[in-house]
Amino acid sequence: MRFASLIPVLFFLQSHAQLQTYSLKGELALSGLTSSDVPDDLSSYQSNFLYLPKLSILKQLTSNQVIDSELSLRWMRNYSGDSLLLHEQEFYRYWLRYYNENFEARFGLQKIVFGTSQLLRTLSWFDSIDPMDPIGQTSGVKALRLRWFPMHNLSSWNWIIASKDDTLSYGGRIEFSNTIGEWGFTYHTDPSKSIKNISSINTSVLGSDSRFAIDYRFDGLIGLWNESALIQSNKSKVVTITLGADYTLPISTGLLLTVEYMSLQNQFDYATRDSKFLALMASIPLGITHQIMMVSQMNIGEEKLYHFLRWSSTYNYYSLNFICTIYPNRSSYQHHDQFLHQSLAGFGTGLQVMFIYNH
Repeated sequence: MRFASLIPVLFFLQSHAQLQTYSLKGELALSGLTSSDVPDDLSSYQSNFLYLPKLSILKQLTSNQVIDSELSLRWMRNYSGDSLLLHEQEFYRYWLRYYNENFEARFGLQKIVFGTSQLLRTLSWFDSIDPMDPIGQTSGVKALRLRWFPMHNLSSWNWIIASKDDTLSYGGRIEFSNTIGEWGFTYHTDPSKSIKNISSINTSVLGSDSRFAIDYRFDGLIGLWNESALIQSNKSKVVTITLGADYTLPISTGLLLTVEYMSLQNQFDYATRDSKFLALMASIPLGITHQIMMVSQMNIGEEKLYHFLRWSSTYNYYSLNFICTIYPNRSSYQHHDQFLHQSLAGFGTGLQVMFIYNH
């Protein structure tokens, strides 16, 4: 029986038990954008539709044991003018979970997220979270994930992930905290021979690989963190180091400043490529409804600058987001006609309005 076909069976079994609670929720996102950098034969205006309905079921087994499940779909349509540019309809999440005070097991299409970085996310091995995306959605992985909590300051993770070519990768993580900060140690190995793209660091890994990482965070007057990772395959070696800090200035309701720096070295055969990135984020709430966030990123070696500004207004069930971006044009990238996506987002000077409704 294939991996995905197990999940509907699990939902069926749980749904025919005596349910304690269930809920049906959803998130609708509508947006329109325009840009100064428009691909040939496309409109300078783009509209996007996204809907994520979610069914959640929970059953209390005993006073400290719970089994719950989630099924979520993702419907998306992007239009260039009145022409359909992209259409996706797929499962977004489907998983079944058991947990108690000291243990958790989750099986199915789920997100696995860890690490301390907020902008230059070195350890986004299994997710695609974009800190500038108001929706905050991320792709999931088909996996079995186990977590143990033997003490209040210690936890252990283990996972087995099914890849697209029907191979299984596996790994684990240990997290603990003490008086000098929070620590994480992560290991993962993937025997798949296919090319794996790690989008967070814009790097591809060739052949089977092993990954090792250490991350650390200290929260004091100034927040400090570090993520260091090694990705070793039989054809390449990738080393990344990310350093970050944040501090809240006593301006108005509090101006949060965040800065991160990442150094990346990619060795392939006898060639080595070094890249360095710098990111700065400033965020300030205006009352309980509005927030302004600004993010600037720089690819130091290629001298590319990326600027992002967002005004968000959040209410009980919906939010409005006004976004202005200044990114490099497509022509500044090599082979831009062949490999870059056709969306207006991410290129040139852009304006976007997004409405998000949650029910």
